[in-house]
Amino acid sequence: MTVSGTALAQRNAVESWDPSARDFGRSGEAPGLPADGRNTTLEALNKILSSSKLSAFDRSIYLSIRAYQLNRLGREADSQKDIAEMGRVLPTAWQLVLSGTVPELAGGGDRAAALRTLDSALQRKPGDSWLVIAQAQVYMQIADYARALELLNAALAGATTQIDRRTALFYRGHAEFNLGQYHQAAQDFEDTLPGRTTLKSRLGPLLWRYAAQVRARQDARGTLARQIGTETLDEWPGAIARFLLGKLPVGELEVIAETGDVAKRSNGKCPAAFFIALDALRRGDRQRAREQLQLTQARCPTVSEFNWAATSELKRF
Repeated sequence: MTVSGTALAQRNAVESWDPSARDFGRSGEAPGLPADGRNTTLEALNKILSSSKLSAFDRSIYLSIRAYQLNRLGREADSQKDIAEMGRVLPTAWQLVLSGTVPELAGGGDRAAALRTLDSALQRKPGDSWLVIAQAQVYMQIADYARALELLNAALAGATTQIDRRTALFYRGHAEFNLGQYHQAAQDFEDTLPGRTTLKSRLGPLLWRYAAQVRARQDARGTLARQIGTETLDEWPGAIARFLLGKLPVGELEVIAETGDVAKRSNGKCPAAFFIALDALRRGDRQRAREQLQLTQARCPTVSEFNWAATSELKRF
């Protein structure tokens, strides 16, 4: 069976955006973003885009990077031309590509350029939920969670598919968590579970719901145990769940986070520190929690949900 380039690109873009498809703890980088994309110069981008051998999906990715870089240089009209070209090259999925790359590029420090790029995209497709979620991510990078929550409410209202809704709920849960609205966050993380058919895809939301329930003084461990049931937890981040359930010593979790193949590839030390902190909070050990939250800040990049949560929690100490 053959799949058209456009359909394949759309599928890849959707999978790159779905939080369940990302490695737990990774920087937030979209899987389609080239490894050197963050620092690609305009001259290099021009050279890459002059090639006729790029697939539609790859061309769209490089156009999105160039649109952002042009905005950084104050060339907004040229940036808008690249966004329009993305629409021509990948008419059914260009906005998914842009929403997957721009928040990661914003992590380099120029959030204003990222927001201008997304604003230009929204002029072409007003109210698109993917683009609005991307805006919310950038606002969360600068700790404006109230604005992010407004945007995510709008994205959720405009969601047309299960994955649109699931993604909006996932990030709304993070905005609520960082605002200290833990009960609402726990519910939103729970509401992302329908449609996830494997433990791997469920485990991320389950762990974030655990975090929210700990802070809401609910039975986080009991709820997690019931959801996990008899599932094996051999694959990362299963070790985090085993630790939270009291089935793995903290020292062994730290070793797995630093030496396990999957954990190393996904910066496993980042979420390990965060959930060690949450376990300490559950037990009432605030000093241990503070130390581990500070370690989370050091280990996790600023585009990471763990960095946002650790920073917000430390402000509440």
